[in-house]
Amino acid sequence: MLLAMLIRQLNHISDIDPARWDALAPAGYPFLRHAFLAALEDSGSVTPAQGWTPAHLVVENPDGSLQAAMPLYRKMHSWGEYVFDFQWAQAWERAGRDYYPKLTAAVPFSPVQGPRLLARCEDSRGLLIGWLEQQLVAGKVSGVHVLFNSGEESRQLAESGWVQRLGCQFHWINRNYQGFEDFLAACSSRKRKSFRKERQSIAAQGIEFEWLTAEEVRAEDWERFYPFYAATYLKRGRQPYLTPAFFQLLSQGMADSLRLVFAREHGRDVAGALFLAGEDTLYGRYWGCLEEYDRLHFETCFYQGMERCIAEGLQRFDAGAQGEHKLLRGFEPVLTQSWHRLQPGLHEAVADFLLQEGEGVKAYRQDAQDYLPYRRGDSAAPR
Repeated sequence: MLLAMLIRQLNHISDIDPARWDALAPAGYPFLRHAFLAALEDSGSVTPAQGWTPAHLVVENPDGSLQAAMPLYRKMHSWGEYVFDFQWAQAWERAGRDYYPKLTAAVPFSPVQGPRLLARCEDSRGLLIGWLEQQLVAGKVSGVHVLFNSGEESRQLAESGWVQRLGCQFHWINRNYQGFEDFLAACSSRKRKSFRKERQSIAAQGIEFEWLTAEEVRAEDWERFYPFYAATYLKRGRQPYLTPAFFQLLSQGMADSLRLVFAREHGRDVAGALFLAGEDTLYGRYWGCLEEYDRLHFETCFYQGMERCIAEGLQRFDAGAQGEHKLLRGFEPVLTQSWHRLQPGLHEAVADFLLQEGEGVKAYRQDAQDYLPYRRGDSAAPR
């Protein structure tokens, strides 16, 4: 049966019917929905000119039904991935070899854990892995990378000789809190006072929050939001990854997942943040502020999201990559992973490095738990 299957490469996610793709994608994970990937490409945020050439893979049965699929990009740089391999590139280029192009299975600009090799069975997933490795053997790329993945695919990648890279993020866990006060009750007395003081300082500045759900977001709301998103990048002298059209398209294709919040000072917008809701997780993705306000980032991106999780009964809040300051506000250290297969010579050197790095990441995660604000015995960080 496997011999009759056809592996096909897509130059655009719209080359596949949305219903067929979404039938394989996990229903509660918004970042692999056809509408999300299409919004990236149709908006001009992910294009060959930007260094991201779509090369998605699908495995089709003779009757045209999908057996497996993978979001895949041919990359000419390493920006927007959040798994940093710049030193690998420099080492390979010092050896007189080209590091780019490379193949990356990922959700662009989104360091969010989830499956990357979507398959109905282990054998069809193996076809995807085999195709990636053939590109490496043929010398078409320096390496293939599967970023921020989870699920059954990890075992198959390990058995095929891929190397794992560990990372650490900080997620807030909703332990069936009925309100924000329940979360505070789980914290030490000193931290409860600190959290209340932070939140009171926002109210004292005359700042209130306006949440917009799927049914309420209008086109003009994205025009309100985009300057805030763009400011986060422009302040660092960089251009925003995402175009204004991305948010408009996202609203049209998967509005049910969107949660938009504005911070307003005496009726004037001063900051904005966009969240996406999955089956059991709230994802904080894009935020920005045009002026400086004390502690406004913490309130908008953390406390508001925590309250939203509680209100919607969501169990986890992923507020984005990095940020040790999240620990002090109850976000627990969680290990993430990616998998890599590289050209001979580079692969072995990277494998040795990742073994040492991985031990350091695990030790860091263990030490980081000491900075959580919970009363002794109340924190149950994932192991």
